[in-house]
Amino acid sequence: MPGTNGALRQFTRRTALTALGAGIVGATAASWPRLTGADIPGRGDNSLSIAIMGTAADAAARQKVIDAFAKVHPEIKVKVQAIQAVDWKDFFTKILTMVAAGTPPDVVYVATEGAQLFAEKLAHPLDEYLRRDADHMKEYFADVHPSLVEAFMYKGSLFQLPIDWNAANMYYNTASLRQAGLERPADNWTHTDFRSTLAAMKKANPKDFTPYYWTNRLFGGVVPWLYANDTSFLKETKSPGGEWLWDGFYANDPSRSLRSGGYQWLEPNADDPRVFESFDYLRGLVKDGLGVRPEEGGGSALIGLFASNRIGTTPAGGYWVQGLHEAGMTEDGFDVQFFPKWRTQRHQFGTAGYAIMKTAKDKDAAWEWVKFSSSLEAMQIVFPTPNTTPARRSMVNEQLYAGTGPRNWKVFYDTLDRFPTTGPIPAPPQQAAVETALMKNVSLAVSGDERQLKDALSSMQRDLELALRRQP
Repeated sequence: MPGTNGALRQFTRRTALTALGAGIVGATAASWPRLTGADIPGRGDNSLSIAIMGTAADAAARQKVIDAFAKVHPEIKVKVQAIQAVDWKDFFTKILTMVAAGTPPDVVYVATEGAQLFAEKLAHPLDEYLRRDADHMKEYFADVHPSLVEAFMYKGSLFQLPIDWNAANMYYNTASLRQAGLERPADNWTHTDFRSTLAAMKKANPKDFTPYYWTNRLFGGVVPWLYANDTSFLKETKSPGGEWLWDGFYANDPSRSLRSGGYQWLEPNADDPRVFESFDYLRGLVKDGLGVRPEEGGGSALIGLFASNRIGTTPAGGYWVQGLHEAGMTEDGFDVQFFPKWRTQRHQFGTAGYAIMKTAKDKDAAWEWVKFSSSLEAMQIVFPTPNTTPARRSMVNEQLYAGTGPRNWKVFYDTLDRFPTTGPIPAPPQQAAVETALMKNVSLAVSGDERQLKDALSSMQRDLELALRRQP
C-alpha cells in the first residue's frame, strides 16, 4: 500500500507507507489517547460515521463527495472522522480500540493489510446488497478488474468494493538510464536483465548514486521478488465459493476460472528454497553496491532522492506519480515498467475500499454510501490527480497523467490485464504480527554471508509460526 493538492484528497498507500518507510514506530496501546464517543463526529445525532486514516484536513477535503452524496440521498447524513496514524497497522489498532470502547464508526476505509482482519472480526458482508442491486452494480464490475475484487473476498463473501489500488511496478530515472547508455527495458525483462541494468547505472554514475532503492515492508520490499519467483513467505491457498459473484458479474471474463472465494495464508513458507533464492539475489545486490540495505532511509526521503537523480530504480505504484511531479520531476524525467520476470511475472498489489461495520447503526444507509463511493461520479471527485491508481479501468487514462507523466502510464492497469494472476499483499487476519515477523528478519537476511541468510530465514519461519497462531 502511497497526498495530493486536489480539493478532495484520498488518503492512500503513498501517505501510509511513506510514514512507515521513514522508520516511524507505532506507539503502544497504552500510550494512545483515549477515544470516546465524543471523538466521533455524528455520534448521537444519527449521522453515518465514516472513519478514514488522515488528518482533520483530510476529513474536510471530502466535503465535495459528501455534498454529491447528499444530492442523491438527502435523507442520509454523513460525517467523516479522520484518525491520525503512522501506518495502516496503527490505524487498524485504533479502530479496534474504538470498538472495545463501544464507540465504533459505521464505515471504515480499509486497505488490503487489514481486509481479512475486518472480514474475520468486524465487517458485514456485502453479498445481500450486491444480489439486490445487481443491475445497478454491473457497470462498476465491468470497469474493475476481478483481481482487485478477489482481494476483498473472504471465505466466499465479498466485504469491500475496491476504490483505489497500486501494484509494485518498477520506476526508473530516465536520465540515469540514458547516462548508462541504455534504452527503456523490455516488457519481459528478467531479474538478470535488471541486475545488468543496475551494474551499468552504477558504472556510469557518481559515488552517491544508488542504482536500486527498496524498503523493508510488505509493499514493495522483498514480496514482489518472491512473487516473481513464484513463491512467498506465507503459503498461499484459496477458499472455495464465490460463484455467485463471479458467475453473476464476471462470467465472460477470460480469467474467470482463476477466481475463488478468497485468499488464505495459513502457514509459514520461509523455508522454501525459492524464498532463499530470492533473498540471496537481493543479498547479492546489497553486497555488490547495486542496492541499499532496506533499513537505510525511507519513503519520506525517497522522492527527493529520485527527483535529484541520486536513485536509479525503485518499486512503487501509481501513487508515486503526483509526488514526483510535486518534487519537480518533469513527465519525461521518469518512467515505469513491469516488475522484472523470474519464474513468473506475477506482480504484488494493494487495494482499498470501504467496509461496513457489523455494529453500524444503519447498514442500509452504510451500503448506499459504499455504493455511491464506487460510482464513476464519486471516484472522479476523489481522484483528480494521479496520487493513486483508481480501481476503475476507464479512469486510468491519458487525461489523468497529462502534465505529470509517466509516458508509459498504461503499465499501471496493464499489470492486471497482462498478468491476471497478480495477487494482493499476503495479509491474513494476523497481518500485524506477520508483518513484524517479516520485517524483523529481512535486513539480517540480506546483510551478511550465506550462513547469516539461512539463520535469518530460520528465525523468520519460527516467528511466522508464532504469529499465525495468534488470535487476530
